[in-house]
Amino acid sequence: MIKTLLAQVKEYKKSSILSPVFIVLEVIMEVLIPFMMASIIDNGVEKGDMQHVVFMGVCMIGAAMLALLFGAIAGKHAAKASSGFAKNLREAMFINIQDFSFSNIDKYSTAGLVTRLTTDVTNVQNSYQMVIRICARAPFMLISAMIMAFLINARLSMVFVGAIIFLSVALVLIIRKVHPVFRQVFKKYDDLNASVQENINAVRVVKAYVREEHEMNKFEKACENLYQMFVNAEKLIILNMPVMQFAIYACILLISWLGAKMIVGGSLTTGELMSLFAYVMNILMSLMMIAMVFVMITMSRASAERIVEVINEETDLTNGENPIYEVKDGSIDFENVDFAYNKDKNNCVLENINFSIRSGETIGIIGETGSAKSSLVQLIPRLYDVVGGKVKVGGLDVRDYDLETLRNEVAMVLQKNVLFSGTIKENLRWGNKEASDEEIMRACELAQAAEFIEKMPEKYDTYIEQGGSNVSGGQKQRLCIARALLKKPKILILDDSTSAVDTKTDSLIRKAFKEEIPDTTKIIIAQRISSIQDADKILVLNEGKIVGMGNHEELLASCDIYRDVYISQMKGAEENETK
Repeated sequence: MIKTLLAQVKEYKKSSILSPVFIVLEVIMEVLIPFMMASIIDNGVEKGDMQHVVFMGVCMIGAAMLALLFGAIAGKHAAKASSGFAKNLREAMFINIQDFSFSNIDKYSTAGLVTRLTTDVTNVQNSYQMVIRICARAPFMLISAMIMAFLINARLSMVFVGAIIFLSVALVLIIRKVHPVFRQVFKKYDDLNASVQENINAVRVVKAYVREEHEMNKFEKACENLYQMFVNAEKLIILNMPVMQFAIYACILLISWLGAKMIVGGSLTTGELMSLFAYVMNILMSLMMIAMVFVMITMSRASAERIVEVINEETDLTNGENPIYEVKDGSIDFENVDFAYNKDKNNCVLENINFSIRSGETIGIIGETGSAKSSLVQLIPRLYDVVGGKVKVGGLDVRDYDLETLRNEVAMVLQKNVLFSGTIKENLRWGNKEASDEEIMRACELAQAAEFIEKMPEKYDTYIEQGGSNVSGGQKQRLCIARALLKKPKILILDDSTSAVDTKTDSLIRKAFKEEIPDTTKIIIAQRISSIQDADKILVLNEGKIVGMGNHEELLASCDIYRDVYISQMKGAEENETK
């Protein structure tokens, strides 16, 4: 874990090193000040030497000014190093997430990834800043003050050793109890973020069903759970302060009592006792800082583990040794294909799938909800890998292709249409960033989107809100189809992507496909038989198996499921016409 985190320091190594260096210089100046103070008392005040008092006073002021300067420089470098470290952590996670396969993404919730990129990174950033500052300052101050204290009086300084041992044992016991609690706390953060995200994304549904109170209660419950866990953790952490105060006051009392006896006995001077009081505060403040760092590290350790988990997550979809960078055509072959989301062959969602599609053909896929229609088409651009058999595109196993090359030749309009904040042009150029205005307009004409775009005030420069909230479902689907067409793919997959458009528009889109992109293989998943009945071949899926294959007339004669769906839809259409 430490190796993975430190690898992200990168260009901020210099600042990460300079900060502790200046901290050490600051500590040296601070440690010298009590020594100078003792000299002022013993060699200046008691002997009446004002010249020595003034000289040592000026030296103390100089040391204090230098300590302030070194501290400011150290703080600047620490802030730069920790902020840069956090930036690199976020970049490393985000870049790795972009390489995740769908199965990798399935391991993490969206809210969980957001928490890791925000809250968890902030925790680690704060800890890193404390480490390069306090973990340099506190130990060095502790050691330097101990050395100076032992030089003054070794016997009396043994009090510090006892305090260090006592505090170390107490600190270890507290940390061992706190760490498991914080691991649970950050999981609750995921639940809280999930609640907020779900509520905001579905705010129209919440208001439509007047469920605001329910959502508020759910959010309040998530906050209460998080609050209780933090309270439990803080109950353990706050034990640190009374333990620390007990050690400080015990040291002061012991040094005062033993020191006074030594002064009376002549083995210790007043100036040396004053210096020891200063060093006792330095030593115990250093111990307090170390305790704070350990508490912070304990809190951030759970965050660090979650961050490293994402950075080290390896995608299970990678290129082979010699990937192929050209897709010959849009032909598709499924050969004895089995597929399971958890790679468990005993729990397959697709079993023994066999069919062939010639380049340029139009294929319809129909089946009840949960029959694995979407799972089947997601194997073509290798969004998932099969657990048995082969999926071939252009006559070659999809695992032999370079992933980017394969996916550039397969355009998918997913069941859940997604538009991004930006203009219509910017959204459409996701399909082809070099597309000209003429190509964009032509793609929109084919997708039957040009008509409603031309009616908008800004036309193709109309701004689309996040998630496409300012366009209708049918408009969103048509824009997504136009975006896919701009890729000029060899294979076009429409996953129930015309469900929100009327039958006339659906028919016009299919007609445009047939006339304008005859060489593109078209796979259409639909619930309406009218959307696929003109296809060259139709696959009927049921519970992950092909139960029918052929054209419309053949399936009406041979497939009971297809015939039942057709009859029910025709009956529904006739009833609507009667009304």
